[in-house]
Amino acid sequence: MGTPEPEDAAPERSRADLGHARPRTYEELRAVLASGTVHFPKRLRQVAIFLWQHPREVALSTVGQIADGAGVPPSALVRFAQSLGFSGFSELQALFKDHVKGMRAEAPRPAHGEAGREARVVSGLVAAARHSLDRLEEGGPASALGDMAARLAEADLVHLVGSKRAFPVAAYLSLTFSQVGVRNVLVDNVGSGALDHVGCLGGRDAVLAVSFSPYNSITPDLVAVARERGAAVVAITDSALSPLVPLSDAWIEVVESDFAGVRSLAASLVVGMALVQGVAARRRDVGRHD
Repeated sequence: MGTPEPEDAAPERSRADLGHARPRTYEELRAVLASGTVHFPKRLRQVAIFLWQHPREVALSTVGQIADGAGVPPSALVRFAQSLGFSGFSELQALFKDHVKGMRAEAPRPAHGEAGREARVVSGLVAAARHSLDRLEEGGPASALGDMAARLAEADLVHLVGSKRAFPVAAYLSLTFSQVGVRNVLVDNVGSGALDHVGCLGGRDAVLAVSFSPYNSITPDLVAVARERGAAVVAITDSALSPLVPLSDAWIEVVESDFAGVRSLAASLVVGMALVQGVAARRRDVGRHD
C-alpha cells in the first residue's frame, strides 16, 4: 500500500472544479466568499471568518499566529487556500499583503511602560474601540443603513433579537427605539419562550437581529422562524459568512476589534443608534406616530 496523503495536501483544482476563477485580489476573494458558491466544512469556515474579519493581521502575521487567531491547526490554512485554487497559504496571504499596503496604520497598543495595569487595559480597550470605529467609517455603511431603516419604518412592531455578546446591543436598541416612540419588543428568551414569541409574528412585523461570530447562539433559529412567518428581517453582523445573511432582506457588516480577548461593541452601537434615528426620521416624514 502507498503512503497516505497528508491531511493538508490537496491536488490542484481547475477553475471548472472550483466553480469560479482563483481570486487574484483581496476584493475578488471577498466576492467569492460572499457569493455562497464555496461551502466549507466547520474548521475551514472558521478560517474564512477569521480572514474576512482580520485582513491586516493576516497580512502581517505568521502562519502560526494566524492559525492561533482562527483557532485551527496550521494545516487548516493550507487546506483552505487549496480549496480556493492556491498551491499553498503563502499565495493566498499575498493578496492580503497587497491589500494592506498604504492602508491607515492600526491604532497602536499601549506601551508597557505606562503606569498601572488598569491604565494599560483602558488604553488598549480605547484603541480597539477607535479601530472599530475607523474601520466602520471607511466601510461607508450609509446605503445599507438606509435600506434597513426603510424596512423597519414600515413595520407595525419591531422585534429585536440578540443573544450572548450581541444581547447588550439588542437591549440598548430596544430602549432607544422606545425613547423615539417606535413600538418594539426585545426577544430575551426568558423562560425559553423566544421560539413561541417569534412564532406569533406576522407579515406586518419586522425583526432586527444582531449576531457575531462564532454564531453559536439561538439567533439564527429565531430569525429563520420569523422569516417563515413573513416578517421583514434586517441584521447587524460581522461577515458575509454569517448565517443571518441569507435570511435577511438587508444587512450591514460591523467588525469589532479586540484587546486582551475582549471585543469592543462601539461600532455596533453606533450603527444601531444611527439605524434608530433613521427609522424615527422616516416615520416623522410620513406623519406616523405609534
